Amino acid sequence: MRRTFYTEAAYAIGLAALALGTALMERADFGMSMVVAPAYLVYLKVSEHVPWFTFGMAEYCLQALLIIVLALLLRGFRRRYLFSFITAFIYGNLLDVMMKAVSLIPGSGIVERCVCYCIGLVVCAAGVSLLFNTYIPPEAYELFVKEISSAFGFDISRTKTVYDCCSCMVAVAMSFLFIGFGRFEGVKLGTVLCALVNGNLIGLCSRWFCRRFDFVDALGARSYFE
Repeated sequence: MRRTFYTEAAYAIGLAALALGTALMERADFGMSMVVAPAYLVYLKVSEHVPWFTFGMAEYCLQALLIIVLALLLRGFRRRYLFSFITAFIYGNLLDVMMKAVSLIPGSGIVERCVCYCIGLVVCAAGVSLLFNTYIPPEAYELFVKEISSAFGFDISRTKTVYDCCSCMVAVAMSFLFIGFGRFEGVKLGTVLCALVNGNLIGLCSRWFCRRFDFVDALGARSYFE
């Protein structure tokens, strides 16, 4: 028997899970998710000169740029794009809080890092799949995939994989440009692995949720976010 899962709760839990998963992957230091790697690189570079500039700030600044690109591709700005930026702003602040909390986890050996990476990868995928099941506009990254797949009739899991791989290539290019690091930062073996499996992992999580839950609106505010 399937249970009811309110879409508003899916939004809140999905956003918190995404922030926690990202913080855990940063803690592992095997490379960030390819989706957030560009923002992470911007954060590392800018914070060298502006100490108060955080990872969360870099996230919502780059997501604002991505929303502009989406509006240009689809030739129009919709109200949900504005709400997507609000989601990005909330996520950015949650990420900064989660980063501080995760930094308290003891141990920095290879085992602890592997555990953080694997848990972070799965938690991020679960968070994204929950955000795909809510009417409240998700972050710009997920919104971009959702809007493009819907507008052109693409499979959402495959669209996500293509988007992830493109983000990975952008991050690699940025690593070369930001020569001040002296080595790759943010883009490592874990980034490549995430790019290859993240789309399928999100698909698995989505199917798991859909088999066990009926996603139902509790507030009846869906039309407001169209």
